[in-house]
Amino acid sequence: MQASTPSVSAGRPRSDLHATVFAATLRTVHELGYAGATMDRIAVAAQVAKTTLYRRWPSKGALIVDCLLDAFGPVPVEGTSRAEIVATAIRWSAAKIAQPGVGAAFAGVFSDGVSDPALREILSTRLQDPYRLVLQETLDEPERRVLFLIDVVTGTLLHRMGMTGRPMDDEDVDALVEMVLRVFP
Repeated sequence: MQASTPSVSAGRPRSDLHATVFAATLRTVHELGYAGATMDRIAVAAQVAKTTLYRRWPSKGALIVDCLLDAFGPVPVEGTSRAEIVATAIRWSAAKIAQPGVGAAFAGVFSDGVSDPALREILSTRLQDPYRLVLQETLDEPERRVLFLIDVVTGTLLHRMGMTGRPMDDEDVDALVEMVLRVFP
């Protein structure tokens, strides 16, 4: 009796595939804008079949949300005071949104969510809630206050990116931190 050998699936390992697709997604958004970054173009940039994308992500919005989660990673809750934690989180958000393709992807998927209830649910539960929950626990604030913090910071950073095509500079991020710390000392 011969020992059976484990079957090996063809193709890239999932984590390698995700990394490749996420990099191609941000690159495509950076080069073509959010609207121009179609699933077809992302598939070409990632050198995968479009069906490979749709097997993992039912829509461009779902792909972008996963891509943003990967790009952002966990929120840093560093500092010895609430003010330091809030300031670190704001500067971290500004730096992430400034990365090529990230701000445009975030703004685009957010805009699509305004008229797409299913995407809005994905944005709320998959993208916002993990960060909200960490900040709620760390800052010991109620949900509505943390949502306000997220709204003010993210809205301001994305508005700047949308209006100028550039991320907020360090001096303005410092001013944003000062303003927010008046409400979240």
